Amino acid sequence: MKTIIELISDELKSAFVKLSYDEKYGKANLSNRPDLCEYQCNGAMAAAKEYKKKPIDIANEVVDLLKASESFEKIEAIMPGFININISNAFIEKYIIDMSNSQKYGIELDNPTKKIIIDYGGANVAKPLHIGHLRSAIIGESLKRMGRFFGNEVISDVHLGDWGLQMGLIIEELRERKPDLAYFKKDYDGEFPNEAPFSLNDLEEIYPAASQKSKTDETFKQRAQEATLELQRGYRPYREIWKHIIDVSVEDLKKNYSKLLVDFDLWKGESDADPYIPDLIKDLEERKIARVSEGALVVDIAMEGDKKELPPCIIRKSDGAALYATSDLGTLVEREKLYSPDEYIYIADKRQELHYTQFFRVARIADIVPASHELKYIGFGTINGKDGKPLKTRDGGVVRLETVIKDIEDAVFSKIKESRDVSDEEARSTAKIVGIAAIKYADLSNQAAKDYIFDIDRFTSFEGNTGPYILYTIVRIKSILEKYYESSSQKLDFDDLTVPKEDIHKKLYMELSQYNEVMKSAWSELAPHKICQFIYSVSNTFNSFYHEIKILSESDETKRRGYLATILLTKNILESAISLLGIEAPDKM
Repeated sequence: MKTIIELISDELKSAFVKLSYDEKYGKANLSNRPDLCEYQCNGAMAAAKEYKKKPIDIANEVVDLLKASESFEKIEAIMPGFININISNAFIEKYIIDMSNSQKYGIELDNPTKKIIIDYGGANVAKPLHIGHLRSAIIGESLKRMGRFFGNEVISDVHLGDWGLQMGLIIEELRERKPDLAYFKKDYDGEFPNEAPFSLNDLEEIYPAASQKSKTDETFKQRAQEATLELQRGYRPYREIWKHIIDVSVEDLKKNYSKLLVDFDLWKGESDADPYIPDLIKDLEERKIARVSEGALVVDIAMEGDKKELPPCIIRKSDGAALYATSDLGTLVEREKLYSPDEYIYIADKRQELHYTQFFRVARIADIVPASHELKYIGFGTINGKDGKPLKTRDGGVVRLETVIKDIEDAVFSKIKESRDVSDEEARSTAKIVGIAAIKYADLSNQAAKDYIFDIDRFTSFEGNTGPYILYTIVRIKSILEKYYESSSQKLDFDDLTVPKEDIHKKLYMELSQYNEVMKSAWSELAPHKICQFIYSVSNTFNSFYHEIKILSESDETKRRGYLATILLTKNILESAISLLGIEAPDKM
């Protein structure tokens, strides 16, 4: 269904046309001065230049024509030519009823819909998830849900780091620790064990030890490089170890991502791109798209009009090794072959902007991705400590993701126990849900490109613009509705919605009416923070409504059911919106 601004604009456009002005001037906007009016049209200001008239004269003509409209409670021309509008209570009530009875509360699906691949997560096998993986997972999951909400086929891919030197380091460290394993016996041609010769805990100790050793032991590092090369060439014993590493790592990654309510359709990695790289490089060389520079193979990507100098994209190093750009290009070749999506969305640290600019341009120059398939990159900022620097542990290490989740959950648990007399079991169960909401909302309420401070006390507060505050609002509505149903067998219906009599009731309707417009804007701009702004505003207005209106104690049954239908719609809209953020609401808090 049309947004409320589109409906108001339709009336304005009709008036402009009747007065022989171009309809383009009849565009309404939300007022930036809500103390003066609800909506505003500034078209008379622009029309005055074209039609050689005073803006106020054009505005007055439009106002005179629309004064009789039942849509407006007030419409007036203000110097030097603004048109200020307040909509009527009957108009907003009809809109809310139509919206409540529409599929997805008036959301119009994308037309045409698209097939979209979202590349987010970026986890490395053999390494635990850390705080650096948090933003990619949270933002990517939200965009995936938003895309599907608007009817698109969205394919999510974690794109694992599973093919680099870390594999060779693990293999060589394992050889030193367990030289008698079958994988290290020359000429062994039997079956290899189905069970991995290491646990996840072993892996998490083996890789850092091997990495540190390679920095001081050149012989060990060289053996690791040779093992990596043998693995990539298909040496069977190393491939078997590699499969074990993948299996053990992915099982743990899935468990930790699931705690964040994040999941992926594809668990592909850099290794999946490897078979496509030889033909890719051969094609770039044969078509003279790539050139040799100081022994390396590069593609020039600089274009006329670039605001800054862009270095060539290195496709193959002078020692013959491929780089991230090579792997990402190979992945694009595979994705085009298997899926041929209309759009790609990559989510990564904004400090990687040059990398994405480079390989996107090579993809276009080499026609790996046709012009009709969009390539989009969302660069996110860092999560910083209170000192303004990227968050670290006390000893300077990287903060593990499971530690972040536990710390937030513990903080919420403590606050629940302080405020309510509940069992530890119930408090812990609620804390898990609220804790994840606290983490996600704190992240998504910021624009993706901005850095933000990791502040557990602020994130877990039940007041202010936080996840717990939003969930508490939803739980409060659930509690009111539950009390109603305890005393009444009558089912609430959106047909019970009434014309608002109080200002706060109309204001809540006005907030809810923005739902489809905000969701559309958030999706088109890939901006989850706009959803956060919406649900915070709705929550604030509902809580004012709750304090001003006697909902359950209202003696007039029609008014009471009207209030209850209003808060039922509010709950449904809030739950729909938070689901797009990857957040769930508990039944109690």
